[in-house]
Order: sequence, then C-alpha cells, then structure tokens
Amino acid sequence: MTQTKLPQTKLTARNVDVFYGDNKAIDDVSIDIGNGVVTAFIGPSGCGKSTFLRSLNRMNDTIAGARVTGQILLDGEDIYDREMDPVALRARVGMVFQKPNPFPKSIYENVAYGPRIHGLAQKKADMDGIVEKALTRAGLWNEVKDRLTDAGTALSGGQQQRLCIARAIAVSPEVILMDEPCSALDPIATARIEELIEDLKSRYAIVIVTHSMQQAARVSQKTAFFHLGRMVEYGDTHQIFTNPREERTKDYITGRYG
Repeated sequence: MTQTKLPQTKLTARNVDVFYGDNKAIDDVSIDIGNGVVTAFIGPSGCGKSTFLRSLNRMNDTIAGARVTGQILLDGEDIYDREMDPVALRARVGMVFQKPNPFPKSIYENVAYGPRIHGLAQKKADMDGIVEKALTRAGLWNEVKDRLTDAGTALSGGQQQRLCIARAIAVSPEVILMDEPCSALDPIATARIEELIEDLKSRYAIVIVTHSMQQAARVSQKTAFFHLGRMVEYGDTHQIFTNPREERTKDYITGRYG
C-alpha cells in the first residue's frame, strides 16, 4: 500500500519482512511515519505490532535468528546499512518498554547514563542541565528534584515509566518508540503518560504500540492496524475508528475478534 510521502516524513519503511528463524512474523509492511505526529499500532495480541516497532531501531538485532528484509530509512538513511552504528541509531530512535525498567542506579544516573556514553556533556554543570531538562520534559522534575540521589527503582510505577521516558529523551532522540508503555500502570499514571505524549509530540516522531483502542483514539493522529503479521490499514486515527476501509479493521474495532 503506497502512502503519499510528505516532507515531514521521519521514518520510511518499504516492503519490510521480519523473520524469526523460518517463521515470518512481519509480511511486506510499508509505512511513512511523520514528525510531530503520534502514530499508534493496534491489533490483536501476536499480530506483529511490537515486532515491527522493534525493527525501527534494530532491537530485533538482539534476538538470535531474527532478520529483517526490505528497507527502513531514517531521514533517508538506511538504518540496516553496514555503516550504521546500532548504538548511535538507538540514541536517535529511543525506546520505552512495556514494564518500567530503570537501571539500579540513582534517579540522576538513570538520566545521565546515555548522555555520558555519547559524550554529550563536558562538565558536570552541562550534565546537570541535561538531566534537569529531560526530567522536566518528562513531567518528573518537580517530584524528584530534591532526591536525585535516591534509587530510580524506589519511585512509583508511573514515576518509573516517566523516568524511562526522561532517560530516552536525555540523548536528544528524533523518534520515540513506546511499546505498550501504560499496560503495567494504573489509570492515574496512564493519564499522566498520555498527557506527556501530547506534550512531547511537537518535538519528536512518536510511535506507540497499544492494546487499548481507547488509548490509540486519545493520543494518536495516525493509526496502523496489524493482523497476522500484515498491516491491514493505515490512515488518520479518526477515519480508522469511524470509517475503516477494510472489513477486518471494522471487525476488530467493533470487537468481533481480538
């Protein structure tokens, strides 16, 4: 399915297949992901949405037997090119996982870890500024500014997830991938993360995998529906939810399966 390429396209995938050994998990997916837009991937469990998400920053490289064919471009650069450093790529395309996974370090060190590895701060004052800015953007600074030396793991679940978002944005990424970031959180913490996504979207391209259609409807402007490893339909979120073109999309949205 060909999408019209817009100038603000950040990631372009063309004819992407993902294999785990002999098993084909993703079949011929093509999509353009825009800057300043939240794109939601929806579909039943096991449909391939998280697998495809992980292909966008080469997280599948860490799985034995996984391989990706087709083409994925970030600002026109092939992310699977041999010259592309996966570590540098993952700084540009950050990831937030389903369960909050802060490092067993202080709140400060959780955020400072990436900038330190990538040499983004020369002096402690520079690092202090990066940490404060990332925590502020993640909506966490006012809650933790007086206990930056406390363990990140001592925070509540919702705070831990915002700390992980701060950690991802501390290295100034261009894209943020979120793999069901609220599935382990209570409704209040989920609402905070959704507000945060709304605040962040003007600065980044954001892609969120969610099992909640209500969440996709609330936070995204574009939605892709996956089923059995294929992308069945992609379009404006409002159109996908109110007037889907494909019968399978309609069946999923109306709860006939999933």
